[in-house]
Amino acid sequence: MKNILVNVSLLFLMLSACSKSGNTTNTPPPDDDLQGPISRPASGYGADGAYQVAEISFPNPEYAGTSVTIFYPAGTSTPRPTIFYAHPYGGESKEYNRGLFEFIAKKGYVVVFVPYATNDISIDHRYYTLWTGFTKAAADYPNIIDTKKVGFMGHSFGGGASIGLGYKAFTQNNWGQNGRFLFTMAPWYSYQITQSQLQSFPANTKMISQVYDEDVINDHRLAIDIFKNINIANSEKDFYYLKPATVAGYNYTTYHTLPNSRNAYDAYDYYGVYRLLDALMDYSFNGSAAGKNVALGNGSAQQVAMPGYNGQFMAPLEVTDNPSPKYSQSKYEFSCGSPINPRSANCN
Repeated sequence: MKNILVNVSLLFLMLSACSKSGNTTNTPPPDDDLQGPISRPASGYGADGAYQVAEISFPNPEYAGTSVTIFYPAGTSTPRPTIFYAHPYGGESKEYNRGLFEFIAKKGYVVVFVPYATNDISIDHRYYTLWTGFTKAAADYPNIIDTKKVGFMGHSFGGGASIGLGYKAFTQNNWGQNGRFLFTMAPWYSYQITQSQLQSFPANTKMISQVYDEDVINDHRLAIDIFKNINIANSEKDFYYLKPATVAGYNYTTYHTLPNSRNAYDAYDYYGVYRLLDALMDYSFNGSAAGKNVALGNGSAQQVAMPGYNGQFMAPLEVTDNPSPKYSQSKYEFSCGSPINPRSANCN
C-alpha cells in the first residue's frame, strides 16, 4: 500500500509542477531573452564565466532510451570539481535546466545530469538510477571529473534525494575529501538517510537549503527538518527563504518551479540561485573567503542584497540558521506529516 501511495503522490507532484508552469517548452530562452527588467550580473558571482561549454553523453545504465550527460568546460586538460545534479520529478530532459548546467560549465566546473523514470514506482530504483549514472560518469571520465571536490545539488524530488546520495558518496566512496557541499531547492521527502547518518556527515561539508514563498507543492518543513538535524556547523550552512517581488511591473515569482527555468528565466535564476551556487563552489572548492561571505555569510549585506531597476528592488533574501515554518501544513500538497514521509516524526 505504501508503494502505491508513493507512486500516486509522485504522479500528482509531476502534474502539479507542470500545471503551475507558465512555459509550454522545457527549453529555457536564450541568454538574450532573459525576462524582466533586471539584467544578469556583469561581473563577480553570478556572472557568466569565460569557458565554452562542451557535452558528453552516454547511455543511461538504468533507464533505457535516455542518456547521462556531462557538461564541462571545453578544452579542459585536468579533472575539474563536479556537481552531481538530481532533477525534480518529471524533469527528465536535460533541456529543462540547461541554463544552470551551462552556467556551471562556463565557470570552469563540471555537472552530471542523470534522468530517472517518471513512471518508476520504486523510489529505491530512482535513487539507484541516479547513483549508477553518477558513479559511471565518474569512473568512465576521470580526465574530466575530480571526485575529490564534489557537490550534490537537487530540486524537489532531487533535493530530497541529494541528502542520501551525497552521504553515500561522501562516506562510502570518499568523494569530496578536498571539498564537498549540498545545495537543495524546495526538497521533497528524503529517503535512504537515517538520523544517525545525518549526524555523521563529514566535517568539511557545506550546505545551502532554499525554500520559496509561493511554493504550494512541498512543505517547507521538509527542508527545515534536514537543515536542523544535519550535523553541519551553523557557520558552514545557511537556510534561504526567497520572496516574490514586483519591479517595473514585472513579477518575480517564487513558485515551486523557480530554479528550473520553467516558469521564467529571469533575475531570480541568476541572483537567487546561480550567484549563490557560484560563491558556494568557490568557497567549497577553493577556500575563498569572499565566496563564503556571499554563500554562507550569515545574513551579510553581500549575501542578502538583491538587484533592482530604476530605484525598485527585489525583496532581500531571508537567511537564517534557525528556520521555522511560516505556513500550516495544509497549504502544501506534500505535507511533512504525510505517511509517505519517512521522517514524519520530525515535523513541527
